[in-house]
Amino acid sequence: MRILVTGGAGFLGSALANALARQGHEVLVLDDLSAGDQTRLDAKVFFHRGEITNRPKLWTLLQGVQCVYHLAARVLVAESILYPREYNDVNVGGTVALLEAMRDVGVPRLVFTSSGAVYGAQETQPVSETTTPNPQSPYAVSKLAAEYYVHTIGALWGTTTVALRIFNAYGPGQPLLPSHSPVVSRFIYQALGGGSLVIFGSGEQTRDFVYVDDVVRALVAAATAPDVARRTINVGSGEDTAIQMLAQHVLTLTGSSSNIINSPVESGGVTRLRADVRLARQILGYEPKVTLQEGLRRTLAEDPRFQK
Repeated sequence: MRILVTGGAGFLGSALANALARQGHEVLVLDDLSAGDQTRLDAKVFFHRGEITNRPKLWTLLQGVQCVYHLAARVLVAESILYPREYNDVNVGGTVALLEAMRDVGVPRLVFTSSGAVYGAQETQPVSETTTPNPQSPYAVSKLAAEYYVHTIGALWGTTTVALRIFNAYGPGQPLLPSHSPVVSRFIYQALGGGSLVIFGSGEQTRDFVYVDDVVRALVAAATAPDVARRTINVGSGEDTAIQMLAQHVLTLTGSSSNIINSPVESGGVTRLRADVRLARQILGYEPKVTLQEGLRRTLAEDPRFQK
């Protein structure tokens, strides 16, 4: 197929684009490089720099495309609290702009990457697709709003749409940011550098960590799976791990003697989050294959930033 991946120079987008290209698809990537890195992409991937709201650019790139993976988004929760308008403009407005361009050109299928963050705090775990969302940040609100646009407009215009709610994806190449870096890459970096592993909150809060290769398998399946129209599907490991336990795993794996420090200054977020992945198994044939310990080992071994 001829496939467009928006946000395809990012951590998850580049892993997906490279996997699709290796399978023999013609893969185009659109990314504004605000958070992406073009060097992540294989030589067989056709890279184009541009913003997701640039309609003429979209119309050009969408010619002959049979499936779009829409990953272009602003994704930092803390940043979204400071700049909610920007998150709405990019995550919601950009999605609508893409849908309009797809309609104009006649692209038949959209795979949208949403987030497990839309669930927020929930008493019942694991959360399933029938759980009522409880978004607690502008980022989560923007992802949920984009989901509604994707499915509503898809139904009105005859586009097959599927939204995958990705939980805490991690793996080699995940960004290390000056602040609020993803917890897995941050812990490994701190452990290898001899710095303290800082946990926000008690550390008893849990998250569903899912290895990047498992997420890519689910995304690839969504491009051709039948009966996905207007489906919203969880993609996680189906297990949850306490942040305190994650820190211990990292220390053991790296052989680090770093300390673990709990910081009450910032909230650790919702108390617990775990994905029910039964629908993904049923619709996508999805099965998470990489355990957390194995995923951490691969991340440490395959990420050049962590090599001594």
